[in-house]
Amino acid sequence: MELKTRYQYTYFIHTYTVKEKRYTRYILKLLKDPRFKLRVFKKDKDLEIYTHFLPKMREFLFGTFDLEDRQRQAKFEELPIETRAAVLSKYPSITFEYDLMQDIQGKTIDENSIFFKIQKVGLVLFNTGICFLYLKTNVEDSEEFSDILNFNYKFRDINQECNNLKNYENIKVQASSFENIEAIQDFINNITGPNIEALKLNLDIERFYTYSYTCIKQEAWNVSTSFENIKNEFLKYVNILSNDSNTNSVTNENSKVVAISKYSKIGISKLGINLLSSDCDINNYTVLPSEFENQYFYTYILSLYLKVYLKKLSYEFKEGKEIEKTRKKFIDFTKKIWIQEITSDDIGSLYYSYIKEVLEIENLYNDVKNKYNILYSELKIEKNEKMTGFVILVLIATLVFNIINFIITIGNKN
Repeated sequence: MELKTRYQYTYFIHTYTVKEKRYTRYILKLLKDPRFKLRVFKKDKDLEIYTHFLPKMREFLFGTFDLEDRQRQAKFEELPIETRAAVLSKYPSITFEYDLMQDIQGKTIDENSIFFKIQKVGLVLFNTGICFLYLKTNVEDSEEFSDILNFNYKFRDINQECNNLKNYENIKVQASSFENIEAIQDFINNITGPNIEALKLNLDIERFYTYSYTCIKQEAWNVSTSFENIKNEFLKYVNILSNDSNTNSVTNENSKVVAISKYSKIGISKLGINLLSSDCDINNYTVLPSEFENQYFYTYILSLYLKVYLKKLSYEFKEGKEIEKTRKKFIDFTKKIWIQEITSDDIGSLYYSYIKEVLEIENLYNDVKNKYNILYSELKIEKNEKMTGFVILVLIATLVFNIINFIITIGNKN
């Protein structure tokens, strides 16, 4: 049975880095660009986020809740732009949204084309220099689930240098902000720059992480129709495979599944997170889509941040420069983020736990911890050796002084 969709969107997430010493300057650049707007989180508008995350994690991810007060925000906006950039650089994390033009291009008639629209573009920045660019897209004028599979499969790789743009001739951009795929590539490169620091950390900067929501029509999944009938399509979706891919080589060991409800499942893989639901539950095309692109989305961003930051710490320990500074970073990270619960919601906690497991974040943490322990032991030995050497020098100096003093005393008596 060909699956038909009722509602769908896909976020494509791109990781990039900025040098920490240039982070304030980077924020200043965004503040000067009229197309970028700082997102100030507000309790009434972002209530789902505010109530989902526990206070310490809310403070870490959404510090601009502090600016929701009109008077405080007005005073902030009155500050010189350089001062605003300096203030924002102290927040652990901030979000910018890009102002997209909404005019729609005329469509060419081509039955082989997949038309899509870019609904939203944004940046999530951490003051450690780790950044994420996201594009929210949706397939236009198609109910075919196969089109979503093919679109996600192709679009996630548009940033690869080796890709031939002709491979994307059947994907048509509908937002006039970007005339074609090449324009999107140029836009990304302009924001991220050469990304030299990301390459040092061995990050995949050519492939997007895929974060997708699809609600299918209930004919394929309902009270009388088992999920097993569409399991292969779900596996393709979770593993970001094309419609004609074979799922025989895909095993459950490669991913985790969280059942949000009877008719909605989240698949978590190393390549992304994808939620499939059925419209036999009204919640799946009314409430759940909003939850998925708010608290669940930022939980994923947090998890990706943990992965990249631990890679960054591992690299710094390996380089052996400013060890004491890196040690302090690791200790602060452990206290303020690693050991903290992020939510009291059971499903949210399970979701977060599964993401960390699939991304092997625990292994990364243990690797950094081992490096920390080894270097800390070496530093202690080195300090002890220096102290022992200093004590020996003091003893030798004291002995020499006493001998000289003794000789002088004997000479005076004679």
